[in-house]
Amino acid sequence: MLTTSSLSISPVTSRIILANVQVLELFVALLVFVVIHSLRQRKRKGLPVWPLVGMLPSLVLGLRVDMYEWISQILCKQNGTFVFMGPWFTNLNCIVTSDPRNLEHLLKTRFQAYPKGPYFRHALRDLLGNGIFNADDDIWQKQRKTASIEFHSSKFRNMTTESLLELVHKRLLPVLEESVKQSSEIDLQDILLRLTFDNVCMIAFGVDPGCLSPGLPEIPFAQAFEAATEATILRFVTPTLVWKIMRHLNLGSEKRLKDSIIGVDNFADEVIRTRKKELLLHADDKKQRSDLLTIFMGHKDEQGEPFSDKFLRDICVNFILAGRDTSSVALSWFFWLLDRNPTVEEKILVEISRIVNARKDESENESGDLIFRPEEVKKMDYLHAALSESLRLYPSVPVDHKEVVEDDVFPDGTVLKKGTKVVYAIYAMGRMEAIWGKDCREFRPERWLRDGRFMSESAYKFTAFNGGPRLCLGKDFAYYQMKFAAASILYRYKVVVKENHPVAPKLALTMYMKHGLKVKLCKRNKSELQMYHNMKY
Repeated sequence: MLTTSSLSISPVTSRIILANVQVLELFVALLVFVVIHSLRQRKRKGLPVWPLVGMLPSLVLGLRVDMYEWISQILCKQNGTFVFMGPWFTNLNCIVTSDPRNLEHLLKTRFQAYPKGPYFRHALRDLLGNGIFNADDDIWQKQRKTASIEFHSSKFRNMTTESLLELVHKRLLPVLEESVKQSSEIDLQDILLRLTFDNVCMIAFGVDPGCLSPGLPEIPFAQAFEAATEATILRFVTPTLVWKIMRHLNLGSEKRLKDSIIGVDNFADEVIRTRKKELLLHADDKKQRSDLLTIFMGHKDEQGEPFSDKFLRDICVNFILAGRDTSSVALSWFFWLLDRNPTVEEKILVEISRIVNARKDESENESGDLIFRPEEVKKMDYLHAALSESLRLYPSVPVDHKEVVEDDVFPDGTVLKKGTKVVYAIYAMGRMEAIWGKDCREFRPERWLRDGRFMSESAYKFTAFNGGPRLCLGKDFAYYQMKFAAASILYRYKVVVKENHPVAPKLALTMYMKHGLKVKLCKRNKSELQMYHNMKY
């Protein structure tokens, strides 16, 4: 039986218990101090800063929800710029900005002081190599100059217009018409990616992959390329040491990247081999077709030698990224926004119908295979505005990266030390009241119009096509391509997005829709088109 004396605590035990309580109290006090300090830092820096791990917990949370919205909310609270502090043992520290003054400073005013930088180039080297989007200095300048001459030639412009017309009328529209006959759903994003892939291969490399053909054949390259861009972007939110170890051990996303790049390389190598054979077979033909790959094959490197196949491969992959993903992704978001904003769709159709009805030859107006002429596409100001508005809200490249090569200060007062990484958040810029006003989240094409005519904005306010010396060479063609394809579809079909279809951006180099864009098409009749012609806005 227990007695009172048997329950007594010895002095030694008592001191041990007291010491443990004091340690616990000290730990709790330290924990409370860390939490309070971190929350105070949140007010000043935009995110809580935890010992050792910095802002990493918040970044992990952002990755699990919507990364781009997460960045946008922070930038809105921090007046357009904030400092991200990663774990002490990593190189994830960077300045994130969406301030147009800062963008003009780094993209134009002090362009030489803000190259892509070794961190960016190293992270993208496996996929993009030394291609134009990943290169700096002389390598970039030579590619830019060569491509610029070709892009601005009348021969190249005529070729792009003709190839787009053929692809839309002989491939895209028949595929869409078949879906109407079958009354079946289609993934419009997939079809648009096929369209732009065939187009860029034809005009840039002189080859036709036949991606947009009846039956929509599987194209291994397309799957490999998307997987590679998705795996590559994870390197920017993973400590360099970690992804390098994963690459060495061939684990996780690094294994997926390695496997997908094999598919990318196989396609690029086949394109180069095919083009070289054609050039040898037709060496005496003075009327050889002109394409970017052929132009680069005719140039030499610094040692006076023809460019290596590895360098030509890099050129191929970079121009596929530029020509395939950007326009198709932009059109996907555009059609989704139209489904949610029927009044905008009506205004586009009013504009298109009036342009068609202005034709003198009535038989052309009634033709089932009506083809928009280049001068008519140019007159589609409201459509141009609607596409720009779509790109403002959902830019094809949502974020981009620079590195500081010498100490500097941004116009907003942010101090930058040499080696600092700078991320400019293009997606967030479209959601900044300070830039676009209180209706910044609304889809309102009218903000781009003056007296009914399209008026462009500063490249440092609307950065969907970059700005300064790196302004997109294909900007004019991209708009023509998007306007021609969009008008050709809208004039014939109403695009209805599947009810409750989940729509979210995928974390990749370009802003794919994570689940595609499932739609059904409804054919328009003549009376409906006449109704739009008679409507007044």
